[in-house]
Formats: sequence, C-alpha cells, structure tokens
Amino acid sequence: MSADDTTPDPPESGQPDSPSAPALRARVPDHVAGGTFSTGAIVMTGPTEFIVDFLQTIGRPHRVAARVIIPHPVMPQFIDALNTNLDLYRNRFGDPVTPQPQPPNPDARRPSPQEIYDDLKMPDEVMSGTYANGVMIGHGATEFGLDFLTSFFPQSAVSCRVFVAAGQVPRLLESLKGAVKQLEQRRQAGPSQPPSGENFPPPSSPQEQDGDSGNAPDDDDPNQSFDEGDHGPRPTGG
Repeated sequence: MSADDTTPDPPESGQPDSPSAPALRARVPDHVAGGTFSTGAIVMTGPTEFIVDFLQTIGRPHRVAARVIIPHPVMPQFIDALNTNLDLYRNRFGDPVTPQPQPPNPDARRPSPQEIYDDLKMPDEVMSGTYANGVMIGHGATEFGLDFLTSFFPQSAVSCRVFVAAGQVPRLLESLKGAVKQLEQRRQAGPSQPPSGENFPPPSSPQEQDGDSGNAPDDDDPNQSFDEGDHGPRPTGG
C-alpha cells in the first residue's frame, strides 16, 4: 500500500480528536502500512498523556513492538470506539476466544515495572513512541486492526497500525479503562498527594500466552496498566 492510499471510513471506526477534523480518511505511509502484531500491552499513565506499549511476547526476547502516545482527552474516545467494535464483533461472531487462564500462584511476587521492562527489548526506533490523536478500528473473525491517526490539517495520516487477536481485546479494554480510572483518582487526590510509581491493578483473569516462560508480562497478565506518576521514571528496556 503506497503513501497515497487512503483507508475508507468503516462503520465501526472511532472518531478523531477534533469534531471538525475530516471524516475518517487517512493517508497510510509505506512504513506503517504493514502494521505489527501484538500479543499484549502495558498502559502507563503520564502527566499529560497515556503511553500504550504493544508487546510481542512469543519467543525470545520479548519486545515492545510499538509505542503509542495518546493525550488524556483522546483516551475515552479510543475506549468508546474499541468497546463499540467489541459489541459489533460479538453480534457477528459471538464472544471472542480468550487464552486459557493460568492458575494464579498466591505466593508469587508481582514484578515491578522496572523488572518488567528489564525483560523487554526496547528498539531505539520505538523508544520515543508515535503520537496519535485519533483512531480507526476494524475487525475480522480472528483479529482487530487498530489504526492510530495524527489528525492535522490538511489531511489525517495513520501514524501506527497494530493488529491484536480478538481474544486479547477484552483485557486490553479493561487495562485502558483502568488507566483512565487511575488518572481520575490522581486528579481527585490533588497535587498534595505523592504520585504512585508502581500501581499495578490486580488482574481479574490472568492469561498465559504461547511461548516460553519468564518474568515478562505474559506470565501473569499480558495487558497491564500502571501509573508512572508525574515524577516517576519512564521505563527503559534492554
């Protein structure tokens, strides 16, 4: 697909950031047209934006395949669009097939954010992330396609394209909602409260990915969220 190609406006798409932005037609540059497949995600809450790290955790080394930077006001739109697509998927295909849960080990210590990122490869070209202020979402029988947009004059463009297995979408949606809830709690606490740097919500349904085991997120919950706080260190990978 060339950089001059445009993506049509599917009925199950999310709206861009600005109501006056052009309807969902976007250039697809060559370097993002092929997209990347993700087996899980980590959602971080920053002072002005959410950072969504899409992971590939099949085989070694586990890696951050794509990093998307989403402004705080845009995340609820992303959640609404993803939730709408999930409802449409269920109406057409039924409930998505989710991975079999791994029985939780009550004695296991949950790894810290730093330990998780120490076990993840962070390519240089991914570290700074890709900005997005809009999203288009489509789905087939087995996967969801997430086209993250930069909606600027004179034309929107796809800044990052990610494919996610349908069975992972409910947990991704839960993690995104958890990150928004963390932001709301931080705002309600006020500036006098110290920010939380390692606030992992307990997983409601731990999942096990295909592949070997280790200290990576797929051994417990491949879709996680934490609040890095206004002064928390941004994670780096090896």
